[in-house]
This record gives sequence, structure tokens and C-alpha cells, in this order.
Amino acid sequence: MQEQPKRKNNKQNPLWFLGAAAMFFLAKAKWLLSLLKFGKFGGVILSMAISIGTYAIIYPWGFAVGVVLLLLVHELGHVLAAKRKGLPVTAPVFIPFLGALITMKRNPRDAVTEAYMAYGGPLLGSIGAGVVLIAAYYTDHPLLYSLAYAGCFLNLINLLPIHPLDGGRIATAVTRWLWLVGLIGGLVIIIKLRSILFFIIWVMFAYDLYKKFVKHRKHGEERYVTASFLISAEPLLAQGYFIPGTEHKRELPFTTYSDMDRQQFVRIAWDGLDFTGTVPLMHQGLIRRVHLTRLEHLQKEDGLHLMLHCQIDYRQHEDDKYYDVPVASRWKFGIAYLGLAGALIGMMAFIHQASGLSL
Repeated sequence: MQEQPKRKNNKQNPLWFLGAAAMFFLAKAKWLLSLLKFGKFGGVILSMAISIGTYAIIYPWGFAVGVVLLLLVHELGHVLAAKRKGLPVTAPVFIPFLGALITMKRNPRDAVTEAYMAYGGPLLGSIGAGVVLIAAYYTDHPLLYSLAYAGCFLNLINLLPIHPLDGGRIATAVTRWLWLVGLIGGLVIIIKLRSILFFIIWVMFAYDLYKKFVKHRKHGEERYVTASFLISAEPLLAQGYFIPGTEHKRELPFTTYSDMDRQQFVRIAWDGLDFTGTVPLMHQGLIRRVHLTRLEHLQKEDGLHLMLHCQIDYRQHEDDKYYDVPVASRWKFGIAYLGLAGALIGMMAFIHQASGLSL
């Protein structure tokens, strides 16, 4: 990057933009340790610190801090979108050179909800990059221009119609033909970037399409989910019930049902232990069997407890209703998708002209 002549001579040091964020965290350092130990967001702060330290090995500290903060803004976009849809998600976790991610505790029940959640990340992330770009324009500082460019680039790459990138999820509400565009065009872009990481993502996406539309289209994909339940054994002992050993395994009776949101549940029973438990499935499917894989004996202050480890084997089937998206919604997501991509490209072109960064 080439530093351009200053347009004004009375500008303040532009590092205030990153320094303010650093001062905020330093001011909270007294309760930082308690957050790491007990806090809900301890993992977020710790993973952010690890990512910043890793990036700082290659890049300047200011750039490392800025990129991680921009990634945080992107992930917060997903969190806010999920909250608006009433879907529980985990706090963001940062992985060096892979970015950041959140995991859903319950999958969306339709393509519109999935696309809405996916769009929230690049939308708020692009706004964050735009704020940095405004600061860069008024301070004319190379670091902020570089951060704005990196923010735009990361959000634009995320819009590629490739699973598990955000663009691949937005495509579910526009048209699944975009996946074919991502399969072909994405490979061209990835080869141009010479990125092994994105190539691995592309290979996984290609294999997922093969499984979805070729291998398992007719019979479905075999899946399983595990769940554990803790119950007190004292009432059973009082009744003279024989407690099975830790190596005990058995098939368990079950019933399955779905709610109005097409969320499927499996209710497990063990009459001998007077136990029932309910497990939500991540995907709609045909239950093949439910079985006990392990039984733990745990001695607690109030007596003996049993930890039941169960596994549900099922065959996932394609839910065609999932992709039933109203035409108006397809147009809205399509226009928003292309509009955001165009805005990011325009911002990158502006940065190129204003600072000398190459596209």
C-alpha cells in the first residue's frame, strides 16, 4: 500500500480509532479474569486474545486487533438476526486463520429463516467495514484503509454461494441454482486466490452436494444424535430395584412427534427406571433405533445417581417444504444479496482509488 499525501495538516493521530477499543478492554481488566473463569463470554474473550496474538505474529498489532474486532461485528450480526428469529445460538468463538463462528442450538425450520440469519453477518460486518472506511477517509491513515479493505474482502468472500459460507445459506432462499454458480465460479475464484483453506471448503461443499442430490437423494442420509440424562437412583434402591452395571446396554422404546415449526422430537422411555426424556433432532428423519450406549454410576452428596448415555440412529430425509419460499421473499433476498455484494465491491474500488490498495 502506498501512503497518499495528507489532505489536511491538522488531523489527529488516527490510531485513536483502535486505541479507544484497547483502552476499553484495559479499563475492564479487573474483571477480565473473572470473565475467563466464570463469565458467559469468557471463551469469546480468550479466543479473541489468541486470534489477535496469532495474527500479530504475521501482521502489525493494530491490524491484528482491528481484524478480530471486524470479525466480532460480523458474528454479532448473526447473533442479532438469530435473536430476532427466536433461535438460540452460542457466543462467537474465534479460530485463527479460519475467522469466527457461532453454533445454533436449534436449526432453522425453513430456508427464509436460514437466509435471514446468514445475511445478518455480512450486513453488519459491511456496516462495520464502512465505519472504518469513513474513519480512514477523514484520517487518511494506511492502517485504517487496510482494515476497511480487509473487512470488505472478508465479507465479500463470505457471500460466495458455497456452504457453509453465508452466501451458500442465503442462496437457499433465493434459488438453489446459485449453488451450481458457487460450485463453478467459486473454484475459479479460489484458484485465483491460491488458498488451500478455501479449496478445502469448496471440496467439502462439492461432496455435500453430491451426498444431498446424488448419493442420498432416494434413501436419505444416515445420522445419529447423542443425549445424556441424569436421574437419582435412591428411589429405585428404596424399592429394591436392581441397578444395572456400567457396561449395561439395551434398546429403548421411543415415540416421535413434531411441533408446529416442524421441529422433530424423540421421547425416550425406560419403564424399569421410571424414566422419560425428550431429545430434539437437528434434521427431520426416520428413527431407526434408540439405544443405551453407557450407564454411569455417580455418587453425590444426596446419594447414588445414574447418567444415561443414549444414542438415536435415524435416516435424514429431504424436507421439500423447507425450500418453499414465497416469490416475493426470493426477490427480496436476491436484491439484498446482490446489492450488498455490489456495495462491497464499490467500497473496495473506492479504497483502491483513495489509498492505492490493489484489488
